[in-house]
Amino acid sequence: MRFEDLDIIAPILKALKDKNYTEPTTIQEKAIPLILKRNDVMGCAQTGTGKTAAFAIPIIQLIHRIESREKGKPVMRSLIVTPTRELAIQIDENIKEYSKYTEIKHAVIFGGVKQGKQVEKLRRGVHILVATPGRLLDLIDQGYIRLDTIKLFVLDEADRMLDMGFINDIKKLLKLLPAKRQSLFFSATMPDNIVKLSRTILNDPEKIEVDPV
Repeated sequence: MRFEDLDIIAPILKALKDKNYTEPTTIQEKAIPLILKRNDVMGCAQTGTGKTAAFAIPIIQLIHRIESREKGKPVMRSLIVTPTRELAIQIDENIKEYSKYTEIKHAVIFGGVKQGKQVEKLRRGVHILVATPGRLLDLIDQGYIRLDTIKLFVLDEADRMLDMGFINDIKKLLKLLPAKRQSLFFSATMPDNIVKLSRTILNDPEKIEVDPV
């Protein structure tokens, strides 16, 4: 199978071609069509399986289809939450590469640095926000971020999120998200506590499991 077979729009295909990506990985092949059909997805996949592209590509495409007709300041449509600064930066860099031939605006926020530059980017408006939980809740409390316009929510590396003690932060975020949304949930392992968490986030999800590459 090739990326062209997954109903991906031309601007994203062009960006993938720039990176010499021709064939999707297993999780990309399984997840991209489901996400484009607006299904909730529960994915069991480790880092290195191509997981980020599996959710980033369809999110860019879905938002591009909606927002290409909109004028004015970008509205936040997707929130991607991940446990560490390194992962957040990596996801944002991937979004930058895949969306470079679209009008999608994106930003990444994380703690451990001054918030000024992050806040300035948020003020200009973004379609996709990648965030670590602590900084996200902090900027929500300060009034810089509202989640009521979110249509696509991603919780990435859920097992690491719980291992690092973010469960209460995640519960706070869930209360702030619109009830009507598409949710994507990814974890390298699926112990009982992760499955239990997924049930509070997902609505009748499609399940995907892939072996490490």
